[in-house]
Amino acid sequence: MEVVVGRVGRAHGVRGDVGVEVRTDEPDRRFAPGAVLATEPASFGPLTVSRARWHSGRLLLTFEQVVDRTAAEALRGVELVVEVDPGERPTDSDEHYDRHLRGLEARTPEGLLLGRVSDVVHLPAQDLLEVTDPAGHPVLVPFVTALVPEVDVTGGRIVVDPPPGLFGDVG
Repeated sequence: MEVVVGRVGRAHGVRGDVGVEVRTDEPDRRFAPGAVLATEPASFGPLTVSRARWHSGRLLLTFEQVVDRTAAEALRGVELVVEVDPGERPTDSDEHYDRHLRGLEARTPEGLLLGRVSDVVHLPAQDLLEVTDPAGHPVLVPFVTALVPEVDVTGGRIVVDPPPGLFGDVG
């Protein structure tokens, strides 16, 4: 199974470095020197990481195949993809891969069905779970312990303790 681990941003400097919007909780593992990353669109890859470093809170990568700023600018917007085992789990028990969250039932602490997790939205401040309610309407739920106190991937559900109004009359 392929998953997106990053998206190439703007070029940095003149030697072909690029900034990367990280979409993985394991950047040191996924972007280690020597790592080979597929791309979407596929015509830009595969790319081999030759150097990774953090600069002003942003990950900068150098690829063996990219030798100057012009080549780096051509990669802007390209998604970086890795092949993972579908059964692979994060090393931290409080972390979850997006693919494991999609499709989980969302229920209140009392067991009332709120809907199903249809997507995970990654924002700079925090992640959001998009829960599609039984009527087919999407509801964005901040993925924080106060609102999502339990995630049971094996049991196929999450518990959502919504504030009043988030799911209409529920909560």
